[in-house]
Amino acid sequence: MAQSATDELRRRILDGELRSGEQLRQAALAEELGISRIPLREALVQLEAEGLVRINAHRGAVVSELTSEEIDELFDLRAAIEPMLLKRSAPKLTGEDFARMRALLDEYDRELEDANVRRWGELNAEFHRLLYQHAGRPRSMGLVFNLLQECDRHTRVQLSMTGARARAEEEHREILRLCEDRQFATAAKLLASHILNVSASLNALVRTK
Repeated sequence: MAQSATDELRRRILDGELRSGEQLRQAALAEELGISRIPLREALVQLEAEGLVRINAHRGAVVSELTSEEIDELFDLRAAIEPMLLKRSAPKLTGEDFARMRALLDEYDRELEDANVRRWGELNAEFHRLLYQHAGRPRSMGLVFNLLQECDRHTRVQLSMTGARARAEEEHREILRLCEDRQFATAAKLLASHILNVSASLNALVRTK
């Protein structure tokens, strides 16, 4: 029950049904989801660990708001770890791997064009995972997987901004081309720039609010 509640509340937050700063009324949510308060509290604790919810003594649980500090930490970590994983993995990518990633990017482009917001973060995370799959660093991959999950909401917000979708499509395909051409250092440099550009775009959005 707790896992089911976690999945449903995560979906609502990522889809924007529950907005930043919105208070999560536990009694109403428990009734709506058909569960008791105990599994609901477990769900909220899990969502807090994922960075989607904040729990405090006075306001209870609220949907986390995007802050510059959070954005900087998440994307600085990604920019530090992911280029290293790419440089280790890219020389081992096969023709089949490249075909899978090209097919995934084609699907990603279609979902961006159709404004199917729910799929954006998922497909973005899968593309990055495939790039790093041969790195041989399971702990680093675990960290990146968690960071990509935490960045799902941020990715959707950033891709909703003017011009962000076209740039994301272009940079993903260029990273893939550089890897196929065995220009691994250049690909890693572009990857770091790609990640930090998302951070800069989000910080610019936060400053305007």
